[in-house]
Amino acid sequence: METIKSIDGKKITFTHLDKIFWPDEGYTKGDVIDYYNTVYPFIIKYMKDRPESLFRTPNGIKGEGFFHKDAGGNAPDWVKSVPLYSESAEKEIHYIICSDKPTLLYLANLGCIEMNPWNSRLENLDKPDYLVLDLDPSEKNTFEQVIEAANLINGILEKAGAVSFPKTSGATGLHIYVPLGARYSYEQAKEFAHMIVMMAHEQLPAFTSLDRSLSKRGESHLYLDYLQNNKGQTLACAYSLRPKPGATVSTPLEWKEVKKGLHPSDFTIQNIMRRIEKKGDLFNGVLLKGIDMAKCIKKLEE
Repeated sequence: METIKSIDGKKITFTHLDKIFWPDEGYTKGDVIDYYNTVYPFIIKYMKDRPESLFRTPNGIKGEGFFHKDAGGNAPDWVKSVPLYSESAEKEIHYIICSDKPTLLYLANLGCIEMNPWNSRLENLDKPDYLVLDLDPSEKNTFEQVIEAANLINGILEKAGAVSFPKTSGATGLHIYVPLGARYSYEQAKEFAHMIVMMAHEQLPAFTSLDRSLSKRGESHLYLDYLQNNKGQTLACAYSLRPKPGATVSTPLEWKEVKKGLHPSDFTIQNIMRRIEKKGDLFNGVLLKGIDMAKCIKKLEE
């Protein structure tokens, strides 16, 4: 079944809208498209002018997902893309740029349940707008441990004089963003992020690790991931759906909410818009004035 709709003057052919994407909950591909149509005013500011790493799950959350980075020849001519050389792929990739509603809904129709934009924008691709700390639990970690580590990191950042913004990953962890205002390179962002997580790990050695390899850190250590600050690395952005049970959404938080009882499964396709209407966009600060990194480092070294 196909449905052709005009979205802001662009014609999109929507396909298989009744296809079940979440078998247990009954949510469909059409529900994904409707969600992104509704959340567009909030999510687009975190996607606009950024290359997208498309993670497609066209057969739903229990099907095989795959990354698709190149716009290719199938994208409509109104879908913007930018050619960038990928060292890992050893070739030029035409990354889709999602800056408008038609493109967002086109991506949703491709089966992109989640949206994964770069940390930097086209005008300054080598300088991210923020650094990211990804608190990624292993199988035997509790979410209370994630919360403990997040609050410790927030305390370190407060000591540094750095504002930060937490959000659920929408899966099992938490993300902490620190605004940089596109003033620093990816390498500088990564070095500062490394400094923060090393300080956190020193205080919580029993259940945190800086080892990316699961075999090295074991199943009971929370990975404090600072390597998400490499150029081209991506995470699900704020307000992105995740292909996880419950149709969870990566949701911005107030720091006072990061306490016992919190869980990423609290925020779903069903309730996120009510939350936004009540609290507004809690993540807007990540795009505002960035920190003074030199001053922050100096404070931490005192």
